[in-house]
Amino acid sequence: MTKKDFRILFMGTPAFAVETLRLLVDNKYNVVAVVTMPDKPAGRGHKIQESDVKKYALSQNLPVLQPEKLRDKEFLDQLESLKVDLQIVVAFRMLPEVVWDMPKHGTYNLHASLLPQYRGAAPINWAIINGEKKTGVTTFKLVHEIDSGKIAYQSKIDIEESDNAGIVHDKLMVLGAQLMLKTIDSIIDGSIVLQAQKPGNEPLKPAPKIFKETCRINWGSTVETIHNFIRGLSPYPAAHTRLKRENETINIKIFKAKPIIQDHTLANGTIVQPDSSRLYVAGQNGYIEILELQMQGRRRMKTSDFLNGFSLKKTDFFN
Repeated sequence: MTKKDFRILFMGTPAFAVETLRLLVDNKYNVVAVVTMPDKPAGRGHKIQESDVKKYALSQNLPVLQPEKLRDKEFLDQLESLKVDLQIVVAFRMLPEVVWDMPKHGTYNLHASLLPQYRGAAPINWAIINGEKKTGVTTFKLVHEIDSGKIAYQSKIDIEESDNAGIVHDKLMVLGAQLMLKTIDSIIDGSIVLQAQKPGNEPLKPAPKIFKETCRINWGSTVETIHNFIRGLSPYPAAHTRLKRENETINIKIFKAKPIIQDHTLANGTIVQPDSSRLYVAGQNGYIEILELQMQGRRRMKTSDFLNGFSLKKTDFFN
């Protein structure tokens, strides 16, 4: 069978998934339809927003399905009628067995980690937060347990000290799209060999969904830990802290920082200004120099610009 005859259904929602879909379209694979999340209101004006995948699919005249519930008979009948050979999932949602087991060749997922490490919703963020030096992408065949199916291929990258979650996201988005095409080609030509996931010697590290309360900085940690935490959540959803000022609390997001290992006797969260344009915060074994931040109600900016318009008091501290 050629790739023009091999019928593929693509499932995905955010920008991370668009790169794989784009590569499939550009390379003339037979994508017969796209499944994505329903449109939903977003932003201050609650305008109805289409997913990135939907926008791209419509620009390529691909049929788009947006089921509210994946077990609805109408949706299942639509899938059945498409008679696809393979389903591809990139950053979508958990599928019921009746969906993932429908095609002849099953359903394959692209995951942004080196499985079995970092199973879950936020593998990029947690790999950086945990100070990993390497990560990667994995293609695997879906089974009941989340992110535990047999592996088709993996590809690695280094996590540089200057990388944040946004940078690693973009690297893995491109690498993952290429890996998925390699996977599909090997399914079409019958050369694919699947390998069971093996934990290895290291304990498995999870990658659960990140919530707002997860993102608050603990200034009692080491500065290396705080630095990894900030870059692991940058640019979204962003690490945050509270500036305590007498009877006032000001919420601040921190997007970029630098660790400075240095002995001191200050309380954690103490603010130090070595000069009028720089801002240090005391941690367990040194300082975090804040380089980019956003105060509630204001835009993101460099610390020097922030300090030009906001005067810190001697009693201010981060909590």
